Amino acid sequence: MSSCVYSLIPAFIRRVSLFVAVLLCSAFLSSGSALAASRLKDIVSFEGVRDNMLVGYGLVVGLNGSGDSLTNAPFTARSLIGMLERLGINSSGDFSTIKTKNIAAVMVTATLPPFSAQGSRIDVVVSTMGDAKSLQGGTLLVTPLQGADGEVYAVAQGSVASGFSASGSSGSNITKGVPTSGRIAAGAIVEREIKFSLSDLGMMRLSLRNPDFTTAKRIADVVNQKLGNGVASAMDSATVRLNVPVERRSDLVSFMTDIEQLKVSPDDIARVVIDEQSGIIVMGESVHISTVAIAQGNLTIKINETPLVSQPGPLSAKGTTQVVPRSDISVDEGEGNKLAMLKGSVSLQELVQSLNALGIGPRDMIQILQSIKAAGALQADLEVL
Repeated sequence: MSSCVYSLIPAFIRRVSLFVAVLLCSAFLSSGSALAASRLKDIVSFEGVRDNMLVGYGLVVGLNGSGDSLTNAPFTARSLIGMLERLGINSSGDFSTIKTKNIAAVMVTATLPPFSAQGSRIDVVVSTMGDAKSLQGGTLLVTPLQGADGEVYAVAQGSVASGFSASGSSGSNITKGVPTSGRIAAGAIVEREIKFSLSDLGMMRLSLRNPDFTTAKRIADVVNQKLGNGVASAMDSATVRLNVPVERRSDLVSFMTDIEQLKVSPDDIARVVIDEQSGIIVMGESVHISTVAIAQGNLTIKINETPLVSQPGPLSAKGTTQVVPRSDISVDEGEGNKLAMLKGSVSLQELVQSLNALGIGPRDMIQILQSIKAAGALQADLEVL
């Protein structure tokens, strides 16, 4: 006997996925009060205290035949010839005779932290540009790293740590990480400092990482309560201005430390984020649903094949044994599902509980939330990734 079942979502998988989703939502709701207050250093950044992006072009050598094909990547060959000539080796400028595959042209990127002193080290990321297969075992040669202004701020060099790839003669292969991209820990030395003096600042600005008018007003109120009225004022949803008191300008580090450790309860926008590819749904605590009725059901078709064997009589001279197919088809249109009624101003917890009563999993919940938003009953922004 063979059986074929066609169903949109298996019931067991739906129940397990929904059970995990309910656990996550319960943990989120139970810990909401504990995570309500956040330090200012976690939700704002000080103007001027920022990272700077660096980029450079270099060569990785010492590869075990996994580098660029010089015929397909002529910029690698030209870079190799130029490097050799700078080292005093005359290559006649003809790279057609160079057959090596142990070298690869790469882009080197790094982030220069604020207040980085000359001589300090930073990490760099190395990525291939040509058709190199792997950077495993390679060494990056001296590479100047430039900022957006074209000035060199660091110089990188060192052994590249990357993923690997291996294959067998039968066609099987294994890959760990990304072989064409690697990292050099502390691989660059800072050669130039970015001039920025805190002591010259009589006014500072705080930039909110998640702009919100209510949060900006709360930050200004908390700072004024701690340091006195008139110190902080909310300029807009993303900026809070700080007027540094005269007596604190001689020690701005201490002043910024006092600001960073203050706690405030940030406000958030009611938002539902949906990733349709993975079926992930993230709902904020402020999400509410107006009065709405929800019905959900899946069509399930079962086909059972039970072949029968037909045989001739015991003394028959002409009959033959035959297999007669026999099919039994049943259809489940979800008649047992109920119509759920969600009352006005439903919270996140009540929404999950109501959908749980219908036996709805995350995949089905995505369609339901989109339908609720289309009906105008979802009081939140719906963002689909």
